Amino acid sequence: MSETVETFRISAAAAARVAEILRGEPAQKALRVEVLAGGCAGFQYKFDLTAEQSAEDLVIEAGGATVLVDPSSLELLAGAELDFKDSLMGAHFLVKNPIAKSSCGCGTSFSVD
Repeated sequence: MSETVETFRISAAAAARVAEILRGEPAQKALRVEVLAGGCAGFQYKFDLTAEQSAEDLVIEAGGATVLVDPSSLELLAGAELDFKDSLMGAHFLVKNPIAKSSCGCGTSFSVD
């Protein structure tokens, strides 16, 4: 399983922001990152706070943050990194995904063709 852990990473900025969010939401235990069919380009990222963890979830703990990824989403997140950007244009999570061939302007939708 340790090989799988290396396929999806969390940047220090993302870990700090997730930890900060979770401190303000005591009923929630983790950020779930999913890849769903849909969006402008074929697939879309979904981020949810959750208290539920499946036995099959990949659990990544870094900097006081816990991130969960289900096995089917992990296939589309191989080699990717969850990052957090805070700029004048706004603050948001983003996924730097090497298998994404194109993405839409919103940054949450991508294709692998």
